[in-house]
Amino acid sequence: MPGEQTPMCEVDLGGGKVKETSMAGRCRVSCYERYVQPCMVELLGSALFIFIGCLSVIQNSPDTGLLQPALAHGLALGLVIATLGNISGGHFNPAVSLGVTLIGGLNVMLLLPYWIAQLLGGLIGSALAKAVSPEERFWNATGAAFAAVHEQGQVAVALGAEIILTMLLVLAVCMGAVNEKTKSPLAPFSIGLSVTVDILAGGGISGACMNPARAFGPAVMAGYWDFHWIYWLGPLLAGLLVGLLIRLFIGDEKTRLILKAR
Repeated sequence: MPGEQTPMCEVDLGGGKVKETSMAGRCRVSCYERYVQPCMVELLGSALFIFIGCLSVIQNSPDTGLLQPALAHGLALGLVIATLGNISGGHFNPAVSLGVTLIGGLNVMLLLPYWIAQLLGGLIGSALAKAVSPEERFWNATGAAFAAVHEQGQVAVALGAEIILTMLLVLAVCMGAVNEKTKSPLAPFSIGLSVTVDILAGGGISGACMNPARAFGPAVMAGYWDFHWIYWLGPLLAGLLVGLLIRLFIGDEKTRLILKAR
């Protein structure tokens, strides 16, 4: 009814309801759920994913080649997305967050906090991997840092590979988990599988990083920065390209929702 005051919050306590008219209480909950909680989940998921990924590289046997890291990275990512994705979107990767933001699937105000959370998660995950690994194995694997590029002549090929490989991953996220027309309950599986396929295909060329947070944490732990910029520029360019391509050919999520409502 016009003129009636609607209670801001209602809490059911046994047989009756206690009405809370304070807007501050509701705003605190809303801000926590919309901004703080997703960032904490991105930190946790990134830490878990990167811990498993780094450990699989450090403990990898020469006999298994790329298979062990490929399966470990893909399965770990699929698992954390299936478990935590409903809270934060399950990005765990700055390149993915950039692509999702460009198509309207993430509030632009959350992009920088997501990046910070993901990078901190990368540091925590790689630190934990270092803590539980034998020292000799850790240094033999360069702390799971990306060391596939050894000379200037490899840079162009490695950068190109990182862009293409990351585009597949970001496309799997944007179309499988964000776009209303194409998203699927199998998204965690398809996203994890894209990582496995990318590592199997491109691991020998660039290391198949596809994730600046995955590159940053081990680089800090091992102090290995050779050609590190490739693993930022390539994935972020891929996220930018996929976001722009989806906006160009399909439109962003906000536009789609408005058209659907009409």
